Amino acid sequence: MAEEVTPPAAAPAADAAAPAAPGAAEKRIKRKGKKNILNGVVHIQSTFNNTIITITDVSGNVISWSSAGARGFKGSRKSTPFAAQVAAGDAAAKAMEHGLKNVTVLVKGPGAGRESALRALAAAGLKISLIRDVTPIPHNGCRQPKRRRV
Repeated sequence: MAEEVTPPAAAPAADAAAPAAPGAAEKRIKRKGKKNILNGVVHIQSTFNNTIITITDVSGNVISWSSAGARGFKGSRKSTPFAAQVAAGDAAAKAMEHGLKNVTVLVKGPGAGRESALRALAAAGLKISLIRDVTPIPHNGCRQPKRRRV
């Protein structure tokens, strides 16, 4: 009268191979590929302490970026024109891997790296069609603090 019971074929193996988190099996890693973008916008933000170069497509999606601090400059060397030139060359090289050729440049800020970053972009092989200064200028500024009474 002994009945033979057969366990389901894949039950023990499925438990051992089950992912720790639910939904982890469906998660796929997206590979970064070439975007093939011809026209772009270069945003140069040059402050007294650093120079940040961001390269976007025409709709504003970031293609590449670099800064003087990201290229290894520290302290007062970040604010030099040479650091801005190195950062701009690095950002341009990354963007040209995606096929970027023509750019318009928007420069913001009073820093020392404005002109040298522009020269580095041109030297990297990007064709600059427009240079515009978009530094915010206060028309009347903030409200001044109350006068000090002594």
